[in-house]
Amino acid sequence: MLYPIYVHKEDGSAYGATFPDIPGCFSGADDIQALPRAAQEAVEAHFSVDEDPIPSASTPDAWATHPEYQDGGFWMLVDIDLSQVRSRAVRLNISLPENLVQRIDATARQRGQSRSAFLATAAEHEMANAE
Repeated sequence: MLYPIYVHKEDGSAYGATFPDIPGCFSGADDIQALPRAAQEAVEAHFSVDEDPIPSASTPDAWATHPEYQDGGFWMLVDIDLSQVRSRAVRLNISLPENLVQRIDATARQRGQSRSAFLATAAEHEMANAE
């Protein structure tokens, strides 16, 4: 799910990121390319101790006029894999057509995912688009 983060950087410092949708969740990285991975880790750590429900993602437009985000930073969207947040696995027994399972497995392999990870990502994507 794509979450907006507000990124700020002062001279000589790392990039800092704030999650407006997840109060109290912050992240940082030395370079901008490492920020998405650091953001994922921050969300996982935040919800490993916080039992609150995981909020839905908003857009940067929803926060653009908020006074807290007016200090010269910029917005990024980061893809947070919610299947990794509170990721206690639950075993399921489902039935799917064999040809569909073969296509799922082939696509998952291409993406470097397991079948379970692929199905979890697909389900998250569908639920996000249904909102």
